[in-house]
Amino acid sequence: MLVLAGIVLLHITTIVLLLVATLDNAWWITDTMYTDVWGRWLLQGSTWHYTNNPSDYPEEYLQVVQATSVLACIFAILALFVFVAQLFMLGKGQRFTLSGILQMLSCLCIMIAASVYTSEFQFHKKEGGSLGHSYVLAWVSFVLTFILGVTYIVLRKKSD
Repeated sequence: MLVLAGIVLLHITTIVLLLVATLDNAWWITDTMYTDVWGRWLLQGSTWHYTNNPSDYPEEYLQVVQATSVLACIFAILALFVFVAQLFMLGKGQRFTLSGILQMLSCLCIMIAASVYTSEFQFHKKEGGSLGHSYVLAWVSFVLTFILGVTYIVLRKKSD
């Protein structure tokens, strides 16, 4: 029972990290700018203003990052619901394969998002600044979703 509670807690933590990585505005940061996959926040005077990303952004790649980040969140949430449903529906000794597959799809999606951002948005370096916490959380989420996916595939339902 304690193992299941730990898995569910880790899964919820992973979902929260994925959502923060997808929605928060800190993929690339400078002193006067915060950029994410949806737009850009600029410091003008003492207030932050939301703007669209500049026209020199590779729009196709940005859409890939957006889509795969959202899909990663959706697959992770579905995997949690399927895992809870399988707790009540699977017979003794069966594996949580469907939950594992959904979690591995989430892992693949966030890996694609972070990899595309890494490879295609290197032009930020000439502007100065650094990678933000949302970018780091995307990679941490990748590791956690992979661990959970493998755990679900290996895990067998024990008798009550």
